[in-house]
Amino acid sequence: MTTGNRVLASDWKREPALVEQFRGLPVANISDVMSRMTAGRAALRPYHDGTYLCGQAITVRTRPGDNLLVHKAISMARPGDVIVVDAGGDLTNAIIGEFMVAHARANGAAGFVIDGAIRDLGAIRAGDFPVYACGITHRGPYKDGPGEINVPISMAGLSVSPGDVIVGDEDGVLAITLADAYAVLKAARAKQQAEQDMWEAVRAGTNDRTWIDLALQRSGCQLP
Repeated sequence: MTTGNRVLASDWKREPALVEQFRGLPVANISDVMSRMTAGRAALRPYHDGTYLCGQAITVRTRPGDNLLVHKAISMARPGDVIVVDAGGDLTNAIIGEFMVAHARANGAAGFVIDGAIRDLGAIRAGDFPVYACGITHRGPYKDGPGEINVPISMAGLSVSPGDVIVGDEDGVLAITLADAYAVLKAARAKQQAEQDMWEAVRAGTNDRTWIDLALQRSGCQLP
């Protein structure tokens, strides 16, 4: 196989039961328990109706503006796969549009994450198929290649490997390695419960805010 122009098998371990347990957990909470070190383009935003994204990554690296390998990834996708595309963050040409979303849905894919542009915003925004991208353009893609499928990719610091757990909500999208997934899931659930407890204290007027002055004192801040 030629590095930079190859298609590898989707031979990662599939963990649908584990992945499904992440569904609905706030991405901000998951990010917090991952030490807030999960990066990626801040411009990777949801363009669909807000439906939660949850699945495992089939990764694509493609030449900016070219979607030949994305079409191949759609044909390879199995139920629950999230097609994650490193298109270099370029916004000149759209990588996907409404027809590719329809094909991906028909194959059982769980969503798209595109480090690049999309088009057909009206149809995508009205639908519940998760689509994250960096921007929008009316200009269509080329279909010449080259590219790679099922290789590790990086999207402005967000590293994604084939089979990683991908989650996304209104705040953004992140990737979790399978090796860390159980620990992250446990910690994210505990974080969510702690926030629920905090809301109860806020509503009851018993939330402890003394930590603010303590933190200021530790920083050496002069207080009245």
